[in-house]
Amino acid sequence: MERDPANDPDLAAEVALMQRVGAGDRQSFAELYDRFSGVLFSTAYRVLNNQEAAEDVLQDAFVMIWEKAPLYDPARGKPMTWAATITRNKAIDRLRSTVRRNRLRDDVEREAETLAQFDDRSSFEAMASGEAAQIVRAALQKLTKDQREAIELAFFSSLTQTEIAERLGEPLGTVKARVRRGMMKLREVLEPPL
Repeated sequence: MERDPANDPDLAAEVALMQRVGAGDRQSFAELYDRFSGVLFSTAYRVLNNQEAAEDVLQDAFVMIWEKAPLYDPARGKPMTWAATITRNKAIDRLRSTVRRNRLRDDVEREAETLAQFDDRSSFEAMASGEAAQIVRAALQKLTKDQREAIELAFFSSLTQTEIAERLGEPLGTVKARVRRGMMKLREVLEPPL
C-alpha cells in the first residue's frame, strides 16, 4: 500500500526535506545524507559488490541528488525511491564502465603481446633473410593498401600507432583497427595449416 504524505508524518518530513534541499538548503542536505546514506550505500553495494566502488558511487549519487533536487516531484514517487533510483543507475553505469575498461585493457594486452612478437629484433632479422622475407612480402601484398601501410609504418619504420595516425592524418582508432585486422590477416596467411 502506497504511503500518503498527508497520513504519514515520516513521508511528509522526507518530502519537505527534499524540497528544502531543492531550494539549496545545505543543512537540509546534510540531514538528507544522514537519513538516506545507509540505504543508498547498500543499494550501490548490491550492484557493485565492492565497498570502495560503492562509496564512490554514493558520493556521485549525492552530488546528483543535490543538483537534481529542484526537479524532484513528490507526485512521481517518494524521496527515498527517487534517490535510490539515482544511486542504482550510477552504480550500473560504474559497473558498465569497469567492464568496458577491463575489456579494453585485455585487448591492449593481447595486441601488445602480438606486437612484441613482431618487434623482437633478433626474430625480425632472422625473418628478413632470404625465403622468409619473400613469404612475408607476399603475405603483405594480400592486405588492403591501408592495412599494409599501417603495418609497414609500425614494424618497418618503428612508429607508434599514435605517430602513424598523425602521419596518415587518420584517427588513432582507425589506425589501431587497421593494424589489428592486418595482423589477423597475416596470421591467417603465414600460419601453416594444422
